Amino acid sequence: MSDVTIEPSTSTKLIAEALGTFLLLFGAVGTALFASDFGVGDNGTSLGVGFVGVALAFGLTILAGVYTWGPISGGHFNPAVTIGLAAAGRFEWRNVPGYIVAQIVGGAVGTTLLFLIGVFGPGSWLSEKQAAGFASNGFGDLSPGGFGLGSAIVAEILFTAIFVLVILGVTHSKRGTGFAGVAIGLTLTLIHLASIPIDNTSVNPARSIATAIYGGGGFLAQLWVFIVFPIVGALLAGYAHRALFEPKALPPAQAEARVE
Repeated sequence: MSDVTIEPSTSTKLIAEALGTFLLLFGAVGTALFASDFGVGDNGTSLGVGFVGVALAFGLTILAGVYTWGPISGGHFNPAVTIGLAAAGRFEWRNVPGYIVAQIVGGAVGTTLLFLIGVFGPGSWLSEKQAAGFASNGFGDLSPGGFGLGSAIVAEILFTAIFVLVILGVTHSKRGTGFAGVAIGLTLTLIHLASIPIDNTSVNPARSIATAIYGGGGFLAQLWVFIVFPIVGALLAGYAHRALFEPKALPPAQAEARVE
């Protein structure tokens, strides 16, 4: 048996990123579309999983993806995470575009398959879901709770920054934990629990693009918010983490003096 670890190829990493993002969109958005509001039973009890179920679906799918494909690609599954890691010095900028393309493609495949399921769904199910946005993100009249543009901007910056900071902390080579996937999944669940009523929670441009494709109309017009501001939050988190928590290399003269 050889102890030599073979580094995955670039193409393998990109496939892993696409698969992880596919799982996130197919599983979590599928929960939002099919199971969040399933009507009521004979006793008046809701049969849907509601906001809590959707939030858990996002957390569980990212947890599964991180443990399945994280060892191959790092388990970003989110353009904002990739950019945040690059800003923190934990990922090479030259690899960022390829990861983002793979994530967007994987997410779009996920929602496309959900759309295909809906094509064969009952009655007007598909047209109703598309009219409601196909689980897209939105503000103002398209916000679940009626929150405006300013609320969406602040929420996306802050919640994305929190998410990236947690990821940077729990995956640190020395201070990290073997339960990083659990921490990341629970954090994403918490973020959704807090922010679904605001703008249906993005913190992930690939997720927003994948759903807006089928939400169309106003959701496509508002998509820029859910691309730009998660990236802003990720950059702030990445640079802040690098400045606050990563040790700075000492100049050679000072290093020698400290050794002496």
